[in-house]
Amino acid sequence: MLDNDDPVEIHDRRFQCLTAPNARLAQLHTGCGWAEGPVWFAEHGLLIWSDVPGQRLMRYIEGIGAGVLRERTDFINGNTRDREGRLVSCEHGGRRVIRTEPDGRLTVLADRHDGRRLNSPNDVVVKSDGSVWFTDPDYGILSDYEGYRAEREQTGCHVYRIDPVTGGVLKVADGFSRPNGIAFSPDEATLYVSDTGRSHDPDGPHHIVAFNVDEDGQLSGRRVVHVIADGVSDGFRIDSLGNIWTSSRGGVICLTSSGDPIGRIRVPEIVSNVAFGGPRRTRLYITATRSLYAIDVGVTGAGRP
Repeated sequence: MLDNDDPVEIHDRRFQCLTAPNARLAQLHTGCGWAEGPVWFAEHGLLIWSDVPGQRLMRYIEGIGAGVLRERTDFINGNTRDREGRLVSCEHGGRRVIRTEPDGRLTVLADRHDGRRLNSPNDVVVKSDGSVWFTDPDYGILSDYEGYRAEREQTGCHVYRIDPVTGGVLKVADGFSRPNGIAFSPDEATLYVSDTGRSHDPDGPHHIVAFNVDEDGQLSGRRVVHVIADGVSDGFRIDSLGNIWTSSRGGVICLTSSGDPIGRIRVPEIVSNVAFGGPRRTRLYITATRSLYAIDVGVTGAGRP
């Protein structure tokens, strides 16, 4: 296990209350090709994350360690859980959003829009009404490393919503280069989406945008809340106070809901995503390049455990 003696940078006094005294960054596992998509299952004391190019779902249990949960995953990237506690995942290879049932069967939630195959769903979140929201960049069809090289069938890279009653797939936001991370504010009145176009274009976007969400799931009021200076915001999570904990090249940046950077947790590898977990959901799990890290913080994650 690797420990960092001083991983926390406080840029604003507000961040001091969000950190844990004497917190240490611990490396819990390494050896992934590209670690992504962490999600916490409180009832099992279990964290699940993806090794995307390794085509594995990994699991970590405190006090026991890490291991392989599932192999031949068809390049699963982002993961979340639905209101019934089932795993919902984005397959780059299958170009679809799937749900793992309690008996292990896979249910396809979305693989097409307007009769054409999706690009490669990347990250996903489930709203309290049961609707599933996901981003659909083209990373999984750009090469054979994290998917299968193919031509894009959609008109671009968009954000979609799966209706909880009909199962219909509706495009809810466009105008992105490569939409990536996605999360709701604690009251679900705001949807945050990152654009990581700079990953393959030095002049591409590298910011997080926010939308107002109405009762019917319609989005409005699009605005940029923060431009990532160092790298891109690959994935992020929201805490119970509405702060955004986002990946970057140099670690995890904490932003207020309006986008003010107030602190950072330095990580020795490029961070892809984060998840709140642990008995009180005050342990921040961090997927970063080849490894899984964790650090205790002073705030809980938003939403249900």
